[in-house]
Amino acid sequence: MPIYDIELNSAAHYPVSGIVELSPLIEEAGFGAFWKGESNSTDPLVLLSAIAARTKKLKLGTAIYHIYGRSAITLGIQSATLQDLSAGRLLLGLGVANVTIAAWHGGTFDRPLRRIREYMEIVRQTAAGERVEYKGEIYDTGKRFQLSWKPSHPHFPIYVAALGPQMTHLVGKIADGVMINMATPAKIRDIAGRVHAGAREAGRAVSDVHIITKVRVSVNPDRAKARARLRQVLTFYNIADHYSDMLKASGFETEVGAVQTAFREGGFKAAQEALTDSYMDKLPVVPATSAGEVRERLSPFAEAGVDRLVVPYVPSTEDVLGDARRFIEAWGNLSKEKEKPANV
Repeated sequence: MPIYDIELNSAAHYPVSGIVELSPLIEEAGFGAFWKGESNSTDPLVLLSAIAARTKKLKLGTAIYHIYGRSAITLGIQSATLQDLSAGRLLLGLGVANVTIAAWHGGTFDRPLRRIREYMEIVRQTAAGERVEYKGEIYDTGKRFQLSWKPSHPHFPIYVAALGPQMTHLVGKIADGVMINMATPAKIRDIAGRVHAGAREAGRAVSDVHIITKVRVSVNPDRAKARARLRQVLTFYNIADHYSDMLKASGFETEVGAVQTAFREGGFKAAQEALTDSYMDKLPVVPATSAGEVRERLSPFAEAGVDRLVVPYVPSTEDVLGDARRFIEAWGNLSKEKEKPANV
C-alpha cells in the first residue's frame, strides 16, 4: 500500500499562517508528507521552511516547482538550506511548466527534455556542496561556484512531473520518481510502465524509481457541495493544454469536447455546467460525504502501483482552514482505528 500524503493548495487560498498552524496536526494524523505547488500561489519553500520548524518527521515536498522561476544554482542553495533546517526531509518535485508560465518569468519554453536533465544535474551538484562549473547545451553556470558550508544532508530525491511518452521515459532514466497529476488508475499504470521501461534501459532497478500521483478530494455531508468545488478544478484541467489531451487519450474525448465547446461559446461558467456528475465520477477526484468514503474510493489508485498517493484537499466551504482541519482530524481518527490491534 502507498504512503498517503496531503496537499493544501487546490481551488482555494489557504492563508499560509493557518497552514503552518495545522502542520503538527497533519503530522499527527499520519500523513507522510505535506506537498505544495506553485504557479501564482504562495511559495513552496518559504511555506515548507515554516512547517519544518513546527514538525519533526513530516516530509516536505514541492509538487511542483517549475524550472523557470529560479536558476538551478538558486534552487540548489534553497534545497540545501531546507535540508539542513529539516534534518533531511525534502522531497523535491520539478517540472518544465508550459509556454505561459515560462513567459511569466522571461523564459522560453523549448527543449524540455534537455532542460530538465541539465537543471536537475546543476541542482544536485549545488545542493551536495560540490564545485559547480557546469557547461551544458542550455545552462552555463560559469566558474567557481560552491556553497560556503558543507551541507549536513547533501542528498534528496528529485521527482519530475511527466505525462507524455518522452518525458516519462526520461524520468525513469534520471529521476527518483514521477509526479502524476489528473490520471485515472489505468493511465497511472500506463505512465508507470513507461517510467519503469526508462529505468530498465538505464540499468536502474525499477524499485528505485517511485510513482507518485495526486487524487483531489472534497468532503461535505451534502455531496453536491463537495462536487461543486471539484467541478471548478476539473473544468480548468479539461480546457488546459496537455491535461485535456491526456484526458482525451484516457477515453474521454467526447466529454472533454463538450466542456471545451461550452467554454468557447459561453465561458468558464458554461464549461462548468457541461461537466456532468457522471463524467466527474470517472475522473481522479473524490467528492465524498466522509473521510472514510474518501479512503475507500482511493483504493483503485492505491492498487495501481503508486508509492505515494497525494491527497490535495479541496474545501467545500468558505471556511477553508476549518474545512481542512475537520478532514485532517477525521483522517487521523481513521488512521488510529487502523492501528488498533484486533481483538483476540
